[in-house]
Amino acid sequence: MKEVSGESVSNGSFDLVVIGSGPAGEKAAVEAAKLRRSAAIVERKSVQGGVCLHTGTIPSKTLRETVLYIAGLRQRSVYGLVGTVKQNLSIRELMYRKGQVIRQELDVIQQNMARHRIEVVHGSGMIADPHTVVVSSGSADNRVLKAETIVISTGTRSYRPDHIDFDGKYIYDAETILDLDVLPRTLTIVGGGVIGCEYASIFAHLGIRVTIVDSRSSLLSFLDEEIADALTYLMRKYGVTLVLSDKPKEIFVEDEQVITATESGRKIVSERLLYTAGRCGNTENLGLETLGIETDDRGLIRVNERYQTTVPNIYAVGDVIGFPSLASVSMDQGRLAAIHAFNKSDISCLNTLLPLGIYTIPEVSLIGETEQSLAAAGHDYEIGVARYFELARGQIINDHDGLLKLIFDPRSKRILGVHIIGDRATELIHIGQAIMTHGGTLDYFVDTVFNFPTLTEAYKVAAMDGLARLEYGR
Repeated sequence: MKEVSGESVSNGSFDLVVIGSGPAGEKAAVEAAKLRRSAAIVERKSVQGGVCLHTGTIPSKTLRETVLYIAGLRQRSVYGLVGTVKQNLSIRELMYRKGQVIRQELDVIQQNMARHRIEVVHGSGMIADPHTVVVSSGSADNRVLKAETIVISTGTRSYRPDHIDFDGKYIYDAETILDLDVLPRTLTIVGGGVIGCEYASIFAHLGIRVTIVDSRSSLLSFLDEEIADALTYLMRKYGVTLVLSDKPKEIFVEDEQVITATESGRKIVSERLLYTAGRCGNTENLGLETLGIETDDRGLIRVNERYQTTVPNIYAVGDVIGFPSLASVSMDQGRLAAIHAFNKSDISCLNTLLPLGIYTIPEVSLIGETEQSLAAAGHDYEIGVARYFELARGQIINDHDGLLKLIFDPRSKRILGVHIIGDRATELIHIGQAIMTHGGTLDYFVDTVFNFPTLTEAYKVAAMDGLARLEYGR
């Protein structure tokens, strides 16, 4: 197809049509525009941004910041100040800032679409054949879009078992929990994964008694064990009850209370319940079966290393292809899919050294190997640890629980993993990421001067600790 300067073609033909306007879809369309290709995005809702902007990452993290601010005000006695916070905060007050941020982010997205001359078509997209997307809006005639390349970025939704009545009043999922009518005094969370732990931290810091029910024996077992143990301890410290190695047998509402009966015989009573046990791909009614595009039992699409489905000119990116299901990764998947689609010889690929951020209170972030993974592989390693209370900045901000751990090769001193729990963990991790990406060693941190007082100084303290362990075996 002839290259154009970014304008949509009047007859409904485009170089790229993207279904879904979340982070992955937006970046795919923008990259196509940068390559001087015409692009359109099909979005079934009235606004762009997907789950990430409206019910997922952005609103939940904004709510977390609001709660941190409130919790900080309640703890002002640490700084010798006297003051109180309004009691019985309403949901409307808590969600005010969330609405502001969503509106501002939506403006940024819409300006980005306009600047790159990307046409946004509202309606439900169905792939009729490898080069045709039919868009139905329900209030007008279907629109037919022709495309050289199609990218599916329809995202995921919360998994909802059929036997549970998600009524939006007592029982919620990860999308609808932000529509709570009142702040409950008690909350049960089914699922101790990332989303469950993040919301447990948020609500616990509002003074709500939270109970997590999870079939696994520990929380977030993919974390380094020391970090997972620290997070578990802190969640319990802030009032979260953990019911592990157990799962719900029955969930129902009785006398305006939610009853969770577990397989072990427990009966957990709460005012509200949040179910966060897994997600499903939004792949129904896309026409994938007719095209022979495979999905797994949760509706996730299988792709190759270039994000192609079994139909070569149809790509899939973002949460709809499964792990790692991170907005940060989804953006690059969309960008790379567009690059591969229009430059077949390009070998650009996603860096396999990916950081993970978990927005619990406190934050957790990691990159690279854990002690468990290295031990299982029979790889020698050593560690160096810095605890926030050792840092002047840690004392200033009153974070005595945080820690940063470096895992490194004892012979070459090359950094193999970085694990952080504490304030600004998701920001601090990128220093370790940069050093690891370039094969850096402990020596970089030892020989580098960091601003004082800062939390980044933890890297130097941990490196010095690691060298001391090598020298003195402590």
